[in-house]
Amino acid sequence: MNASKAFPNERVTIHIKNGTYYEKIRIPEFNDHLSLIGESKEKTIITYDDYFGKMNLGRNSTFYTYTMLVEGNDFSATNLTIQNASGDVGQAVALSIMGDRAYVFNCNILGNQDTLYASGNNSRQHFKDCYIEGTTDFIFGKATVFFENCQIHCLKNSYITAASTPEGTEFGFVFKNCNLTADKNATKVYLGRPWRIYAKTVFIDCKMGSHILPQGWENWSKPEAEKTAFYAEYNCNGEGYKPKGRVAWSHQLSKKEAKKYTVEKVLGF
Repeated sequence: MNASKAFPNERVTIHIKNGTYYEKIRIPEFNDHLSLIGESKEKTIITYDDYFGKMNLGRNSTFYTYTMLVEGNDFSATNLTIQNASGDVGQAVALSIMGDRAYVFNCNILGNQDTLYASGNNSRQHFKDCYIEGTTDFIFGKATVFFENCQIHCLKNSYITAASTPEGTEFGFVFKNCNLTADKNATKVYLGRPWRIYAKTVFIDCKMGSHILPQGWENWSKPEAEKTAFYAEYNCNGEGYKPKGRVAWSHQLSKKEAKKYTVEKVLGF
């Protein structure tokens, strides 16, 4: 990483051999157009074990716990496992992306609470064919993110998403053709709750396991968010898809409304 040219004129690709790499990776803003390609998803593992209490940096310690931090634009990762191995000990980020136009394909993103921090001002991110697991709010942040053909796996009773979509942003988190699964001890899971009151999260054509609660969504003790957040579903299936049981302030999209949720329209790149 340190040998990569700053602000390159063409894409820089780093091929990573199979192995377990115990290190903390930062891809700074000046290392844009960077691609990381692992030899295999299961055996190319980047791991670290920082967590909130270990950092001891005050109330914002969560944001320092990452195993990999991506600040550069036009980043891509393929065939990797990115893991926070600290265990179920509180906030502990595996992957934090703040750059724009990020693409993550065929990767495992592993952790517990706060596994994936998808943030950054006006950041747009695309996760395709990935496995993402965690416990509480394990997909969170303010980025616009399109999750396509991903497996979203819950390790215990809690909340999958905690979006903090900025006011006026058209799209937040969009899950399309994803499979929502869980460990056998996870039987009461919400699709999401609003970290900030304009949170937006939509599930389209997804399979939902029985662990998803009928009410689907929770307001995080913010009744005002029921008027400002946008939580919606369309044409999902599985034991956990119970549209008639959803909270009254969530939405079931019409076919016409659902048509705008394509990767091209959501991300625009």
